[in-house]
Amino acid sequence: MRNAYRIAMYGHKSIPSREGGIEVVVQELAARLVRNGYQVTCMNRAGDHRAYQDKPDQVISKTYKGIKLITVPTINKAGLAAASSSFFAAFRAALGPYDIVHIHAEGPAAFCWLPRLFGKKVVVTIHGLDWQRDKWHGFARRYIHFGEKMAVRYADAMIVLSRSMKQYFHETYGRPSILIPNGVAPSDPVEAKMITRIHGLARDGYLLYLGRIVPEKRADLLVRAYRSVKTDKKLVIAGPISDKDEYHQKVMKLAAEDPRIIFAGFVNGRLQQELYSNAYLYVLPSKLEGMPLSLLEAMSYGSACVTSDIPECREVIGPEGHFVDPDDEKQLAETLQGLIDHPAQVEENRSRIREIFSRKSSWDQVTLQTQKLYGRLMKKKRGKKHAV
Repeated sequence: MRNAYRIAMYGHKSIPSREGGIEVVVQELAARLVRNGYQVTCMNRAGDHRAYQDKPDQVISKTYKGIKLITVPTINKAGLAAASSSFFAAFRAALGPYDIVHIHAEGPAAFCWLPRLFGKKVVVTIHGLDWQRDKWHGFARRYIHFGEKMAVRYADAMIVLSRSMKQYFHETYGRPSILIPNGVAPSDPVEAKMITRIHGLARDGYLLYLGRIVPEKRADLLVRAYRSVKTDKKLVIAGPISDKDEYHQKVMKLAAEDPRIIFAGFVNGRLQQELYSNAYLYVLPSKLEGMPLSLLEAMSYGSACVTSDIPECREVIGPEGHFVDPDDEKQLAETLQGLIDHPAQVEENRSRIREIFSRKSSWDQVTLQTQKLYGRLMKKKRGKKHAV
């Protein structure tokens, strides 16, 4: 392919993986770039990500769908894993045979000046204002915020996922950015089989939360609100659980008093498809998002959705969402109860969700927009402080 450049990507933990939204984006984008003739290298963190792999035997592989995989050194200690892997990835990208270095997330962007110093074009995708997340405090929060400032200063181009983030960077720094929302593929609903066998779940018999169990996602608020809802429908919380994580333990302790709550753990493949396909409602009470991929995925199955009233969720789902204050437990409980008591309203909402989803960007469209950005960058000289 003409003008198919050599791309290095870092900022994710590991691919192939569905550990988080960043991993999904990197995997989907990189695979399509390779298919379109680009040479793409993804720099994985060292460490055991086996629990999140699509196929565990690919952990030690050097390629995935034509993507070259490099494992960079990582200090696997709390607070050091992301920073250390980002430094080594930036250093390797700076010295490597790449035209463009595409960095994902604010923390990893702290070293974006390094590949630029060595003449590489640098693109940073901001997946969310990570320094605002509840789990970060002190030095970690300051470090991630520093990464944001480095991206603003040194990136040749910045990609954002929502209009609210685009506005934030314009108003805060006067920095232009390119809006390229996440893509998602249409999904065909599948019959409940595995979830029935493993968890005793049936179609429309449960509410679903699927995502990371972290403070800003407000799984604790959801559990408290659900406990006051009068229903036989269960609440399924799907996401990796750690017995060493204080917040995980808080959520599980709250849920222990209600036998209707099921922790499904990390889900992928057919199990994930069945959970999305057969849920009565998908619920996302998050306080902070970039562009929630799990919400897009739920919409791809035609799910009726209850989300927090934040710009990022409103932008994804539009007027057909059911929105609640992310700090209002009572409002969330009342919304859930109302929708459980009125199934006809839920079914009508599902039809409108499918119509909205049909207008969303596909991953192929996202890849094409990214390729156009790459092309513009490679044609521009370094005359301006920011090429884009």
